[in-house]
Formats: sequence, structure tokens, C-alpha cells
Amino acid sequence: MITLSSIGKQIAVRRKTLGLSQAALAKQAKVGHSTLDALENGRLGELGLSKIIKLLSALGMELKIQETSGRRPTLEDLMEEDQDDQGLDRQR
Repeated sequence: MITLSSIGKQIAVRRKTLGLSQAALAKQAKVGHSTLDALENGRLGELGLSKIIKLLSALGMELKIQETSGRRPTLEDLMEEDQDDQGLDRQR
């Protein structure tokens, strides 16, 4: 699952790659500089979708919705995987 914090980190990376300051991106996307700073630094609890889309658009990025590739593993799946790994170690 993607989080607001991970979106903020990706926005920061892209912004820096493009050589933009936070102030320049905030102005271009028409969002507050303090909002962008809080987003990039994981201090923002909520942010409207329209603001995220504005920021992504200003960076030449987009948000896509797709089906998940699979289910999350259960505790039993993880325990079985661990047992398989330990069995491989014993064979060496």
C-alpha cells in the first residue's frame, strides 16, 4: 500500500532531480510551501487528492490506480518460508 509519506519522498526525489526548489515547485503547483515541505518530510497527516495531482503534474508525474499484484502473505506463509529457508541451510 502506498502511503502519503512515500509519495512525499518520491516528490522530493523528482523535484531535486529536476533542480527545483521547494518554493519553485510550490508556486508552480499552486500549493503552499509549508504544505510541500511537510509532505516531503513526512509531517503531513492528510492532503487532498487535487493538491497531490497538482504537484505530480508539475513534476511530469501521474498517479495510477491498478489492481494489486497479489495478496499479502499470512503468518503461516511466512513461517513455512522460514522453515524452507532453514532446511536449505541444513543441506549445505
